[in-house]
Amino acid sequence: MLDKLFKEYAIVLGSNSPRRKQFLQELGIPFVVRASDIDESYPEELQAGEITDFIAIAKSEAIALESDNEILITSDTTVWNNNQSLGKPADRQEAYEMIKSISGKEHEVISSVCLRNKNKTRIFNCITKVTFSELSDEVIYYYIDNYKPFDKAGAYGIQEWIGLVGIEKIDGSYTNIVGLPTTELVQELIQFIKE
Repeated sequence: MLDKLFKEYAIVLGSNSPRRKQFLQELGIPFVVRASDIDESYPEELQAGEITDFIAIAKSEAIALESDNEILITSDTTVWNNNQSLGKPADRQEAYEMIKSISGKEHEVISSVCLRNKNKTRIFNCITKVTFSELSDEVIYYYIDNYKPFDKAGAYGIQEWIGLVGIEKIDGSYTNIVGLPTTELVQELIQFIKE
């Protein structure tokens, strides 16, 4: 089934994220990138995975499919904390406030993935629970100033320095926290081409 997936289908990654590109490369999946910039705002009443589902679908709908054998993958990730979605921080102060709000606590990282070809669309999401140790202001500002996490939901990248010094516990998929739940993605891709 994987041979069929890799040989008979053209995978299109609808993202410029270097982390998502790297995961597909490590999975051995040939792909091309065809991304588009969209307005990532969403209706206020949406909660948790509804938000990432909405944005992943919007990203998918903004990209044209060029042939019948293409499968488009789009994704969106957020940090869900205290019934709030922590997206990408606008500046240093907002990054500090986001990291401070998850310091010493458990939060959820939610990624939604949309698979689409010319005939159908499939959406799924994955939730991972992450617990940070108590982080001092010195540690938080050191991370922000040296790693500039302004392109990351919740103002942190677990694969960076902050993940090495600040993460106490992970319950669920590690790759989901980075931005693409790879185990679930492969399972869902196989199901998608079987249907």
